[in-house]
Amino acid sequence: MARDTEAKCRKCRRAGEKLFLKGDRCGTAKCGAVKRAYAPGVHGKKVSRGQSEYGVQLSAKQKIKRIYGVLERQFKKHFDEVASKPGITGDLLLGRLEMRLDTLTYRAGFAASRSQARQLVNHGLMQVNGKKVNIPSYEVKVGDVISIGVNKNGKAYFKNLEPAIKNRKDFPSWISFDVSKMEAKVTNIPTRDEIGINVDAQIVVEYYSR
Repeated sequence: MARDTEAKCRKCRRAGEKLFLKGDRCGTAKCGAVKRAYAPGVHGKKVSRGQSEYGVQLSAKQKIKRIYGVLERQFKKHFDEVASKPGITGDLLLGRLEMRLDTLTYRAGFAASRSQARQLVNHGLMQVNGKKVNIPSYEVKVGDVISIGVNKNGKAYFKNLEPAIKNRKDFPSWISFDVSKMEAKVTNIPTRDEIGINVDAQIVVEYYSR
C-alpha cells in the first residue's frame, strides 16, 4: 500500500496552520509551522492564501486527510461509507474518521501522535475487546474496549506509558478510561463540536458532488 511520506511540518505549513501531527513537539518553539510560517517550497513566501471555491473545497479535503493521515483512496472509501446514511454527511465523515482504531489509540493517550498510533496498530500492539487488531482503519464500535496487547513489546511500551496516562485529566468525552485496567471504552460517536477540528467537513461533500 502507498504511504504518505511528506514531512509533517510541511503539511502544516501548506495548510497555513498547526495540524498537531507531531504531538507535544507542536506546542514548542521547535514547531516548523512557527519557525517558517509560510507555504513550503522555493516560492513559499510569495504564495497567496486567496482561493477559488474549488480551491477552498480542495484545501478542506486535504486538511482533513493530513490531520488523520489517510491517503485519497482510503479517505474516499470512508466518505462513500457515510454518504448514503441519514444526517449531515460532513459530520458523519468526521465521526467515521474518529472511530478508526489508529485515531482512537491516539485520542485515548496510547500514542503521542496519530502517526505513532498507526505504528502501534500496524505492529500488532493494540487490542479491541481483547483481540489483536493490526488494521489502522478498523472501525471501532460504540461499546468496544481498546487496550495495549500483552506481548513482550506491548508490556515494555505499557510500562513507560502508564505514569503519563494515570496523570492525564483531559480524556475525550466519548472515551471512558479505566486507569486501573488501562483500557479505553468508546461510549459514543463524537459530534463535530466534541471533535474540535477547525474545518468545515461539509465542504468536502461539495467537492465530491462536483
